[in-house]
Amino acid sequence: MGDGIYRTVLPAYRFLQRLKNAATGLIDPPVVVLLFHRVTVLSSDPERLAVSPDNFRRQMGFLKERFRLVRLEEDWSALSEPAVAVTFDDGYADNVLEALPILEDVGVPATFFISTGHMGTDKEFWWDRMERILLRGVNLPAAFTLVDCRYGQSWPTETAAERQTLYHALNALAQKVEIGRIDGWLEQLAAWSGQQEGGAGVNRTLTREELRVLGRSPWATVGAHTVSHAALSALSTERQREEIFVSKETLEKELDKKIEVFSYPFGNRAHYNRDSIALCRQAGFLKAAANFPGQVHRWTDPYQLPRRVVRNWDLDTFAGHMKNWV
Repeated sequence: MGDGIYRTVLPAYRFLQRLKNAATGLIDPPVVVLLFHRVTVLSSDPERLAVSPDNFRRQMGFLKERFRLVRLEEDWSALSEPAVAVTFDDGYADNVLEALPILEDVGVPATFFISTGHMGTDKEFWWDRMERILLRGVNLPAAFTLVDCRYGQSWPTETAAERQTLYHALNALAQKVEIGRIDGWLEQLAAWSGQQEGGAGVNRTLTREELRVLGRSPWATVGAHTVSHAALSALSTERQREEIFVSKETLEKELDKKIEVFSYPFGNRAHYNRDSIALCRQAGFLKAAANFPGQVHRWTDPYQLPRRVVRNWDLDTFAGHMKNWV
């Protein structure tokens, strides 16, 4: 019953969305900002962050043929036609090894937002370590109890479905707390599972030399994405200041150029607040990108730019989404 209603309502919703976009576009041509994370093939990808190199090349070719392509740091106020901007979050090594050569070959500019605390290390992002322990681990105990004064509870873990449930539950909780608390949870998971840190492997972030490769490319803009990939709204104003300002200063020192754009980790409206926006202004950023759907218009807050997340879609699926979004 529910699925039937969904299948009936969804086309109508998409039609109304296209109608709204068309009407707004007559007043002011939109910019649609696309959000990618990874370009690679993964055996396990519960967050659906990775786009295969083949699909990414086809997606970029489609954008190059159909749309005006703009850079995030540019002034869009004088645009006379719809445009698209491409962005990447986090700073995985595959951004340089896989995505950048395709962007340069096809001729598509992109902005890469880098979390500087992981740069040049063999440390995984916390969600990748959770995935490795819970979804790729073997001979795990039958239940896991999180010891935490606020979020402590237990989950069964005998089946793959139960471990998926635990992974998504911990992932959601981790987006509400400081990174130190998450590190404590990871230590509990490691002790419970018997798995210690094994290096980042396929989840490696870029090195400083790879960052400089981005900095030298005429098709790449580098932006800041905090130090630790913290949910800023979980932090005090001073901790937010450190995350925002230090990430900017680190990138500027490495690249010897001004860093003018920023993106909020996780990025929906629950993950940053008025202090975050004010600090981005104080840091001298021209724009800050969020992670909720929408178009950018002249009246859009430049410190809350909506973005559309792109998944590992074939060309027809991607083209269908672009038709609805632009």
